[in-house]
Amino acid sequence: MKLKKKTIVVHSGGMDSSLCLALAVKEFGRENVLSLSFTYNQRHSQELERASKISSYFKVDHTELDLSCLSQITKSALIGSEDKILHPEGEAPNTLVVGRNGLMARLASIHAHSLGAQSIYMGVMELEEANSGYRDCSRAYMDIVQSALRMDFADDKFEIRTPLVNMTKKETMELGYKLGVLEYLLENTITCYEGIDKEGCLKCPACKLRNSGLKIFSLEHPEFKFSYKEKILNLIA
Repeated sequence: MKLKKKTIVVHSGGMDSSLCLALAVKEFGRENVLSLSFTYNQRHSQELERASKISSYFKVDHTELDLSCLSQITKSALIGSEDKILHPEGEAPNTLVVGRNGLMARLASIHAHSLGAQSIYMGVMELEEANSGYRDCSRAYMDIVQSALRMDFADDKFEIRTPLVNMTKKETMELGYKLGVLEYLLENTITCYEGIDKEGCLKCPACKLRNSGLKIFSLEHPEFKFSYKEKILNLIA
């Protein structure tokens, strides 16, 4: 019997894509959702391990696609590299992987189409574009990719869903809290570019952005507990 799904979540094992997974499960039911991760010789493999673990927690099917060819055609501190992570003022950081989100969106959508699904989820956020110079994190970018896919599929209803795109990091924490999954995700996702869980390295752009939002959330929700809350509250603003 051919596998059928209603949506695919592009799942990195980080907070944002895992929130998208929770939203997809809530709307479509776990049996109708596929978690899809990509291997591309990324800086650390822990994110793939976490994506598999989190998918098991939500009881959804999980698979990986090989994109190792990326290291042959572009360079980034996130691909096959231990280079120091740099973000010069006024420039994109050396962690930018040119076109990665667009490529992953297209491949995930082609797979979704083959499974009978009319949507995928991407955990992109426009604040990543504003703060980190990631040009492929905007809704405008995804609209362009979505338009091409609708032509590919002859389906003007196919969607790239980006439910977090206009949120702040603090607002994503509120969403996780409302869904009842925030504590689990804070303890099990990996956002850090160095592959360090929980509070992360505290230095890379991803950690700084996430932890600043988490600190604001924690101050507004003193009743909410997680294992490294005191570390977050003690971060310098």
